[in-house]
Amino acid sequence: MSKTIIVAGYGPGISKAVAERFGRDGYNVALVARSAQRITAGVKELASAGIKAEAFTADMSKPDDIKAVVENARALGPIAALHWNAYSGGAGDLTVATPEEMQAVLSVPVIGLVVAVQAALPDLRAQKGAVLVTNGGFGLLDPAIEAAAVQWNHMGLSVANAAKRKVVALLAAKLKPDGVYVGEVVVTGSIKGSAWDNGQANLEGAAVADRFWKLAQTRTEISVTI
Repeated sequence: MSKTIIVAGYGPGISKAVAERFGRDGYNVALVARSAQRITAGVKELASAGIKAEAFTADMSKPDDIKAVVENARALGPIAALHWNAYSGGAGDLTVATPEEMQAVLSVPVIGLVVAVQAALPDLRAQKGAVLVTNGGFGLLDPAIEAAAVQWNHMGLSVANAAKRKVVALLAAKLKPDGVYVGEVVVTGSIKGSAWDNGQANLEGAAVADRFWKLAQTRTEISVTI
């Protein structure tokens, strides 16, 4: 039976490139996003390249949605990879953010990620699979980064990225004895063609996808920055 990669938080940038990269190497692809139109178009595009894919509409802030996606995606084949590209914004200014806004900021990149890994873990263990997480440079500790996050009202995003980085490290340590790889690519620029592209993007999604593929194959690094 063919193995499956779940691509959670599918969009026109990194996740599209990851779906194509892993699909070319024999993975069936489960595309997940809130936008049915986006993932349906993605399935058609992958199919035109000879890649088997299915669309799963879900909200990655809702644990029940996440669990249902994982269960349904198994119809494509055992889950051998989980690409977590989903994130949530908000709480731009920590001095005025409400508790509800802070909870929402962590609901997708931290809680959602953990729920997805837990749901997929039986397959990931059996397949000696990989959890591949997209992260952002705002989670790095650096005075210049903190200043930019404050200036651009990305303080909540910075907290979420930093927390996600720790989740990756902890899961990597916990699951390594089981043969499950966990790692992240920290993206410090803008991806061409993505929602963050203001016309001056400096990174290709394919370059990030290649980094994910290399991480999953070599399993020697937990985090790389691009």
